[in-house]
Amino acid sequence: MRKFRALAFAALVGMALTQGHAWAQDDDDDDDAAAGAATKTDASPETEKATRASKDVPELILGAKDDQFTVNQKDFQLIAGQGYRWKITAAGGLEYKFHTDLFRNVWNNQIVINDLEVHMNGAPAWLEFDADGTIQVQFTTVRPGIYTWSVPDLADKGMKGTITIK
Repeated sequence: MRKFRALAFAALVGMALTQGHAWAQDDDDDDDAAAGAATKTDASPETEKATRASKDVPELILGAKDDQFTVNQKDFQLIAGQGYRWKITAAGGLEYKFHTDLFRNVWNNQIVINDLEVHMNGAPAWLEFDADGTIQVQFTTVRPGIYTWSVPDLADKGMKGTITIK
């Protein structure tokens, strides 16, 4: 058995020494011009890469004092594999029940309300605002796709949108 091991090891070392290094990038010059054309200011989700640090999603504000059915932004663009912090604020004086299928397709870290943290072992069914205030949701995107969000009883008044993960 020792002779077999020694012979196998010698064969492995011999193969490793006779092979020249060949990198996939050595012969890949078809995208050099495109790489030079991209700039650091190009931060669209198609070109942006995931980082270790969590990023802030633009805050979603449900309602306003002068219009209870308005939202400040309807569509959001995220990238897969990235950690995010998303503040969702109720400001219209109504009771809002925020629902999204996104929560079932991300790794949920925590929900923060008034500096109190809720850590979970699964996704919340919805977030309910009985009064004006802010809830921050921290999560990591894991599954690319197009997800919807809405305030179900007020979706026909424009309180709905999409969350795209690329």
